[in-house]
Amino acid sequence: MNISDPIADMLTRVRNASRARHTEVVVPASRTKREIARILKDEGFIADVAEEQDGPRHVLRLTLRYVDGKVPVVSGLKRVSKPGLRVYAAKTDIPRVLGGLGIVIVSTSQGIMTGAQARKAQLGGEVLAYVW
Repeated sequence: MNISDPIADMLTRVRNASRARHTEVVVPASRTKREIARILKDEGFIADVAEEQDGPRHVLRLTLRYVDGKVPVVSGLKRVSKPGLRVYAAKTDIPRVLGGLGIVIVSTSQGIMTGAQARKAQLGGEVLAYVW
């Protein structure tokens, strides 16, 4: 299957799996998805990330986190910059999600990082997604 926006597909799989109370979700692996999953793990939105070989292809197995085993830690994911409309932010214009309660994932010249890390490094870039 040909997917026109693989990052949106990954975020949708995580959103659907957390709403359905699944313990883990499997997504096809790529370098960008690996970095987004690393950020989600570092920020505490998912419990674990494992890369596995599934036949000829690599997949990422994301273990989801829940509060008291019931409420998903990820309450929302939104893809901002899409293939049809790219969204960029200067180093002074990096948005805040829910007044700082969520994170923004930004693709900069130094790699993919959170909005707070990009502000600290004084880097702008493409706004990939909001997570809260």
